[in-house]
Amino acid sequence: MKCSLRIPVPNLLAAFALAVVVFVSPKVDAAAPFQHLQAPGFFRMMLGDFEITTLYDGDVNLDMHLMQANEQLLAPLLKADFSDTKFYKGYVCGFLINTGSRLILVDAGSGGHWGPPTLGKLLANLKASGYQPEQVDTVLITHLHPDHVPGIELPDGNRAFPNAKIRMARAESDFWLSKSTQTKAPPEAQEFFDIAQKAAAPYIKAGQWLPFDGDTELLPGIMPIPIAGHTPGHTGYEVSSKGQVLLIWGDVVHAEPVQIPHPEITIAFDADSESARISRQDLFQSLSSSGKLIAGPHMPFPAIGHIRKDADGYVWVPIPYIGSLPD
Repeated sequence: MKCSLRIPVPNLLAAFALAVVVFVSPKVDAAAPFQHLQAPGFFRMMLGDFEITTLYDGDVNLDMHLMQANEQLLAPLLKADFSDTKFYKGYVCGFLINTGSRLILVDAGSGGHWGPPTLGKLLANLKASGYQPEQVDTVLITHLHPDHVPGIELPDGNRAFPNAKIRMARAESDFWLSKSTQTKAPPEAQEFFDIAQKAAAPYIKAGQWLPFDGDTELLPGIMPIPIAGHTPGHTGYEVSSKGQVLLIWGDVVHAEPVQIPHPEITIAFDADSESARISRQDLFQSLSSSGKLIAGPHMPFPAIGHIRKDADGYVWVPIPYIGSLPD
């Protein structure tokens, strides 16, 4: 006896489609390739009528042995921040100020002349932010360490900012550009002198290296603020527009999870540790009371925020991301 199985046509088509999917379709790799790219490293905000742009130069692993504190104090602070207890991920930034009539850069990063290849991105990020280096008319330098000044020089030795005057405290310039001072410095500091002198050379030749004296207004809305301790002429810059104030404080803080809650902790990079400690503690007290905005070259990107006092010390309060600015 013959037996036949009848499958309704719709069900037969569905079964065939399933067979094609399961047995016939070629293997498909659903994973997309890794991009290994990041958004350009700039952040923009308004300060009164001034436009402030943070420019990311890069990151560096900071050896925690450089911090002048014992491991029993450091380790819990770093663990609370979910940071490595031996090497803290440090940051380097510069700040671009557009006043409407002037374009001013504060600190220029490493320029790839010093440090790991993760540094040296400031110039590319300046261009990504919509500006060209030829538009910068003034570069203010907080101090002449190799993560702040060599970015003014291109790899070929020419000026990265050909139309800019380079300005810094005279004490800073006199110290790092002095050959006699360099000969007395320890061997580990020789490279710092060499880098500062090399970066300055093309601007000195062009008459664009212009140290300043005192704390008089350098440009409309921009005042130098001496901050003692880190280097002989270490200087912050206070930026003011329409009653709003931002202090770009240079190297007051190197490791945020350590030195914000404990401003008494110094770092080996400070030329005068005691003066640096006093400066930091005084600034924290003043800034937490006034609520002024702060920009720190070594603070986590976008490196702008406030200091708040709490029961155990101080807290860094970063400003939130701003998706658009007023026209």
